[in-house]
Amino acid sequence: MATMNFSVPGDVKEAFDKAFVGRNKSAVLSELMRQAVEEQRRRRRRSRAIAKLLRLRKRARPATERTLWAARIKGRP
Repeated sequence: MATMNFSVPGDVKEAFDKAFVGRNKSAVLSELMRQAVEEQRRRRRRSRAIAKLLRLRKRARPATERTLWAARIKGRP
């Protein structure tokens, strides 16, 4: 298992200690770090997906008002 050393503001440490009293702090930090890593992965996936959609949108032809109205009347599948 790897070891990490880092500093945090005193008020953050106090709040952490109060919030997780009686729990294994290393286990809590490991879980929080796993969550942070997964959240970062989700953000990157979302960002790539949005960029791809925007690129596709630039290539798409705009729909006319007539086409949109016809789709509303016909109903979408």
